[in-house]
Amino acid sequence: MNAKEILEELKPLGSESYKRVIFNHGVAEPCFGVKVSDLQKIVKRIKKDYQLALDLYDTGNYDAMYLAGLIADDARMTKADLQRWVAQAYCLPLCGSTVAWVAAGSRFGWELGREWIDSPKPLVAAAGWATLGSLVAIKDDDELDLPAIKRLLLRVQKTILSAPDAVRRQMNSFLIAVGSYVAPLTATAMQTAEQMGPVTADVGDTACQVPYAPDYIRKVEKRGSIGKKRKSAKC
Repeated sequence: MNAKEILEELKPLGSESYKRVIFNHGVAEPCFGVKVSDLQKIVKRIKKDYQLALDLYDTGNYDAMYLAGLIADDARMTKADLQRWVAQAYCLPLCGSTVAWVAAGSRFGWELGREWIDSPKPLVAAAGWATLGSLVAIKDDDELDLPAIKRLLLRVQKTILSAPDAVRRQMNSFLIAVGSYVAPLTATAMQTAEQMGPVTADVGDTACQVPYAPDYIRKVEKRGSIGKKRKSAKC
């Protein structure tokens, strides 16, 4: 199938009520409002398709762009592909999910994540923190630069309160990810989170909440899941 055929398949699956929900998260036209559960049915059929993912993302249609991330062959994504994707990601769902998930699964996740967090553009910086959070969730600890991650935790503690809302939310999620998935740094992440205290951010007209990191990490610890990695960042 090509991108045009996929768009034709997506259009009747759209829901105006779901569209209103995701528009509150910064999504804009063109968009059909296709639920993720319906996108997943297409993913099961297509599985991975590098070129189709690129073509879908380039349509500018939100549903197609989100689907592109789900079917992207992360290992084949080039640095140029990922830089183009993050430049075109105009809302937090694309930056914090689509781009971050694919970048984390690529060969360039650590490099680009650290580059993006220094961007003056809030959505690019948010994508950077989300990429790093996804990365620690899927990479074995021996593949991670633990001293560098520890320094990033200190950076979060020092700068989170002055960061833009979108960046602040992803910083908090990165802190939770480190505490939950990197056992050698769980205690450090917990200490950092407790010193920071509750994190607040403007989430707009949505039901989203910024979780209190220590409570979240304790729940993961209580169910015995600290350090258990995910097979994929995508969901």
